[in-house]
Amino acid sequence: MTPLALHEFHAALNGRFAEVNGTEVVEDYGDWLSEHAALRKSAGVLDLSFRSRLVLTGADRVRLLNGQVTNNVKDLPVGEGCYAALVTNKGKMQADLNIYILPEEILLDFEPGLTATITERFNKFIIADDVQVIDAAPHYGLLSVQGPQAWRVVERLGLNFPMPEKPFHSRNIKDETLGELYCMNQPRTATNGFDIFAPTNSLAAVADKLIAAAKEVGGGPCGWRALETARIEAGIPRFGVEMDETNLAPEAGIESRAISYTKGCYIGQEVIARIRTYGQVAKALRGLRFADALPELPRKGDKLFLGDKEVGYVCSAIHSPTLNANIGFGYVRRGHNEIGTELKLRAPAGETSAKIVPLPFVR
Repeated sequence: MTPLALHEFHAALNGRFAEVNGTEVVEDYGDWLSEHAALRKSAGVLDLSFRSRLVLTGADRVRLLNGQVTNNVKDLPVGEGCYAALVTNKGKMQADLNIYILPEEILLDFEPGLTATITERFNKFIIADDVQVIDAAPHYGLLSVQGPQAWRVVERLGLNFPMPEKPFHSRNIKDETLGELYCMNQPRTATNGFDIFAPTNSLAAVADKLIAAAKEVGGGPCGWRALETARIEAGIPRFGVEMDETNLAPEAGIESRAISYTKGCYIGQEVIARIRTYGQVAKALRGLRFADALPELPRKGDKLFLGDKEVGYVCSAIHSPTLNANIGFGYVRRGHNEIGTELKLRAPAGETSAKIVPLPFVR
């Protein structure tokens, strides 16, 4: 397991640790429900440095990336960005990416454990191109402030960041002590949110300042369990949980955010365009509301039935503190996945109900 650079920093705050795809994360700081409440009502500060970060440099970086991902990169100005999927030539997902166009480079932020795979893919397509693929994780960490009061927390850093007003917009500043920092508008729980990329040697100082500022607005440090709960409540799928290498990108509920049908050619484009032209996907990701009284939460892979016909399976399930209800995601076959459809969940603990409901679960 790859440890967090700030392991001792978080341990001193009573952080408890877990593992996500081979990397260390802070599970919680002893009271995940309070941390979740901070994400919903004030602001939580998260160390997301376990996530992967690549930088593309060189004169051909935009052209290369635009030919690899599902969204339009070539028309993005400096200071903006987008969300996109990286798919195979058969349209199956390989990763999802947060893409930021910086003055001299392109920054990619994505799920942990995928750096080698994505680097290898890009290098495969670099023939005579002027493109360099650099692992930024050893040099820059990632801190995130999420919640309604997130910008107030960033402001209290005292670094005079100009606010990046729209999602995927970014701003940077150079500080004599902390170095060059980047602030991205990135709401990860469908409220307000800002990611701060900071040099590794400044990361602890920035984290300390952010946590102190968050406490001033009623929040504080926040762990992975609270973030994942708030993410599912917001109806946001995550690669590796609700979508993976077996899924076509249009199945995963990210089509409106991640796919451009006017950008031209990219790897996998023909398959995805054909799906749109000739028909729908065979299954689609849906929000599920499970019965209130469950002996245990559904597990990934538990089967969904309509009558005696198997029509899908569960991807994830939580008990939502916001709704005081059991909710989650699942894939349901075409013809049986309309909102309001009542399904049956068959799990080792027994049979119970699962209703297809609109997303997001909460706003």
